[in-house]
Amino acid sequence: MSKQERPSAKPAEEQRHIGKPVGYFELVLQNANFRWLWGGQIVSLLGDWFNLIASAILIAELTDSGLALGILFTIRMLAPFAVAPIAGIFADRYNRKHLLIITDLVRAVVVLGFLFVRDANDIWLLYVLTVLLFGVSGFFSPARSAILPDITSPQELGTANTLGAASWSVMLAVGAAIGGLTTGLFGSQTAFIIDGFTFAISAGLLLKIRLPGSSSTGGEAVGRAKFTALRYMFQHPDVLIIALHKAAISFLMSTGLQVVLVEISNSYFVIGVGGALSLGMIYCINGIGSGIGPILARRWSGDRDKPLRICITLGYLIAVIGIAIMAPVSNFGVLLFGGLVRSIGGGIVWVFSTQLLLQRAPNEIRGRIFGTEFALFTLMGGASSLIIGMLLDRFQIEMILWGMAALNLIPALLWGLWHRHYSRAGQK
Repeated sequence: MSKQERPSAKPAEEQRHIGKPVGYFELVLQNANFRWLWGGQIVSLLGDWFNLIASAILIAELTDSGLALGILFTIRMLAPFAVAPIAGIFADRYNRKHLLIITDLVRAVVVLGFLFVRDANDIWLLYVLTVLLFGVSGFFSPARSAILPDITSPQELGTANTLGAASWSVMLAVGAAIGGLTTGLFGSQTAFIIDGFTFAISAGLLLKIRLPGSSSTGGEAVGRAKFTALRYMFQHPDVLIIALHKAAISFLMSTGLQVVLVEISNSYFVIGVGGALSLGMIYCINGIGSGIGPILARRWSGDRDKPLRICITLGYLIAVIGIAIMAPVSNFGVLLFGGLVRSIGGGIVWVFSTQLLLQRAPNEIRGRIFGTEFALFTLMGGASSLIIGMLLDRFQIEMILWGMAALNLIPALLWGLWHRHYSRAGQK
């Protein structure tokens, strides 16, 4: 093993003693910058889930095609992938706060275009608007991940990461439930209008963030432009492998599964118009699971490297159990419980892999590392959506779910082997 590959060859920033993490309430009360970022995230996420449910139900109603639904989820993932090569560079070169605000304002305008989708002949417009909306979102996600260490101390970083992920989960639960109710009772047009307003409100909250002067990345990024994320990640394989976790989640247990869940709500357990209410309930319970999983696991792991890695392996195994519970699709209550278990495991993998990257990625290329991670996530999500959409037209849902459960054992095994190798190498 080369010196660059040894776990002991860590940046000085990584080797520092992080100290005792602050509490969740303490973070929100004492850190105004995080409070504004967190508030904007909550409002924006509420609209995101409104848009997802409204778009999915509209496609299902107008086309009654699993492939058409798969295409929707595919372009939602591939649009951010298309901008990923420059999104990370933007997050490192320009003011991250300004980048977040601009993307929110642009999305507020784009989402109103969904109001013009009225019948099956307008499906092309829905696809085009989805490409634009999520292409812009491709700039938002790396910038938000990269800005987190800029506005938090080392003792606050793990708490902020977990709280942000838990908020994503809570808003999945709340936004999906309210979005399903709104779409089921008032139609998708109302949901799209609400989505537009949430982006505008989020931009207003982000405007109040005051970045420390030392967080500027422009000079560093220009000076090290040739130091690409991929070059750094290949020189530090642990960082590369950590960045692959979200791609595994997207391909094996998340994005493709969303396509299956839409079909289940539209064909098996239909509550509300087109199954909008049942889909909202499914997403709601999934959001609860992905929120409580990391919070409970972090009570043991803290922000310590080794426990975080162990929990990731356990997260995959928990997700396998959850999907297996869902697979028979025999009872709505059992399906919800299986979704809860699956999301607990997936949430642990997501949050803890993010925490490991936050602790290891250098500031000057942090945006590009998270941009690369997001690109892999969206690429695998797009592939998964398209594959699952085609499989839905050929195979029973039960068979697809059993296959997904089995496939999730692969990343659990590979990560376990890498963790063993990594731990032994660190002792040499």
